[in-house]
Amino acid sequence: MKPTPITETLATPTEAPAVRPMTDDDATDLIVELVNTKSLSGEERPAVDVFVRRAAVAGFHSEIDAAGNGLAWRRAHTTDPGAPQKTIVLLGHIDTVPGDIPVRLDDDGILHGRGSVDAKGPLASFLAAASRADLPENVNLLVCAACGEEEESPGAHHLKTQLKPDACIIGEPSAWDGVTLGYKGSVRMNATVTRDNGHSAGPGDSACDYLIAWWHRVQQRVHELNADRTGDFDRVLWSVRGIASNNDGLHDIGELNAGYRLPTWITVSEIQEVIRDIDHDGVNLIFTGDEEAWRSGRNDPVARALSAAIRTEGARPHPKVKTGTCDMNVVGPIWQCPIAAYGPGDSLLDHSPTEHLVIDEYHAAIRVLTHALETLSEELVASGR
Repeated sequence: MKPTPITETLATPTEAPAVRPMTDDDATDLIVELVNTKSLSGEERPAVDVFVRRAAVAGFHSEIDAAGNGLAWRRAHTTDPGAPQKTIVLLGHIDTVPGDIPVRLDDDGILHGRGSVDAKGPLASFLAAASRADLPENVNLLVCAACGEEEESPGAHHLKTQLKPDACIIGEPSAWDGVTLGYKGSVRMNATVTRDNGHSAGPGDSACDYLIAWWHRVQQRVHELNADRTGDFDRVLWSVRGIASNNDGLHDIGELNAGYRLPTWITVSEIQEVIRDIDHDGVNLIFTGDEEAWRSGRNDPVARALSAAIRTEGARPHPKVKTGTCDMNVVGPIWQCPIAAYGPGDSLLDHSPTEHLVIDEYHAAIRVLTHALETLSEELVASGR
């Protein structure tokens, strides 16, 4: 399918055919086929093809954009072409991390397979709910199957420049009765030390000795930053992701890779400045990744709509924040609209060898999303937000 620029799509709002509400069987078939179709980051096209084909069968205007994202539009019904329109974006991701988990749907309704939780389950629930929701006039729905979220999020970075929605739901596992309000920011650091080679019995530190001593000073400074802060979401967290040494006979080289998870009170540039201000003579620093932390309030219209819908299903909503990052970190600061993350599945199973999705919970999430889209749409239209 030839990519169509989103700007062109928005500029020619030809109303799509009436969308056919997906049944529970349709929704189950959708998630099973998506999980059966491998889609490692950078290799998503076969799964994107499944997504746009399934969306088209249901009556969505489906396409693949210039970044390789799958898009499914449900056009607004309107009797007044001059009336302002609202757009709700349901942003999920279709790529997965590696890991070959045999796909099977057990008799007890448990779907095993890579991506069933992170995050094809949330994405499929978006498409099913978007097909079912009874919407007021002048409300557009766009379901996005974004590429590359598990790596550098090229799909979301493209979409953030192309869209300006009135509200957004991010597709990530929160459990069907949970609503995720925020994600921490992220930055990665590469630190290297290169010293002239010398005999190991001679005086002076090795490159790795020098690097580890510097790293201890970094840890101490971060401890000071976290003083009087409680809870993982409100503290700067770090982890060493790799240590290596090398010697070419002339030079002794030490290398350390670390990652930082950032709370809302410190930005990516600020943590970089803090680390650079620590004496690092002889330590070469390179920072990559620049995802800022993002958190919505409990009174955010999207969070309220999801919470009310969970109560309608007879459960108590559980608001939460997460120490990881997702596409909310990419689009939230740019779109500045009501936003929260939601989706079926246990996030503790993300990337695990036992990843699986309970189909009954998947169907419950579709009902929650359907109701939430209806109430959120009514609020957006009534408030003019």
